Amino acid sequence: MGVPELHPQLEPIAFLLGRWEGAGVGGYPTMESIQFGQEIVFGHNGKPFLTYRSRTWLLDEAGERVRPLSTESGFWRAQPERQLEVVLAHPTGIVEIYLGEVVFHKIELRTDVAARTATAKEYNQGHRLYGLVNGSLMWAYDMEAMGQPLQSHMSAELKKVADFTGEE
Repeated sequence: MGVPELHPQLEPIAFLLGRWEGAGVGGYPTMESIQFGQEIVFGHNGKPFLTYRSRTWLLDEAGERVRPLSTESGFWRAQPERQLEVVLAHPTGIVEIYLGEVVFHKIELRTDVAARTATAKEYNQGHRLYGLVNGSLMWAYDMEAMGQPLQSHMSAELKKVADFTGEE
């Protein structure tokens, strides 16, 4: 089975397709600042959504992997008029639904719904920006959680290391 044809509704976010790797920084009042490595994979199966998987690792001062950090997976659902719905699940017991829009190669998302299990940490909302800048996927994530107001939490710069070759 070859690479499926891209659903026409996905054209505004087709630039995301592939495997991206890079590094970023994170911090929050409830944690120490960190440097992390990240891999994001966007795929599709011909339907009007992208599959999404992100994994991060704590990096030491030399840039070497120390241990896994977070992972999230979900679906990016393209809507008419460059609108976007993103559904994400985290193994920490949190699920999020983001609503946003695509303007050229910039995506801005805000949580519409954040839900958590009884054992998950408090999490209220998020705001995410993604953009293609000089061939790099740049992103930033602001979070409201653990009694803190919405503020910067993580950001990274990723390079495309593989084009989309078929559903993962």
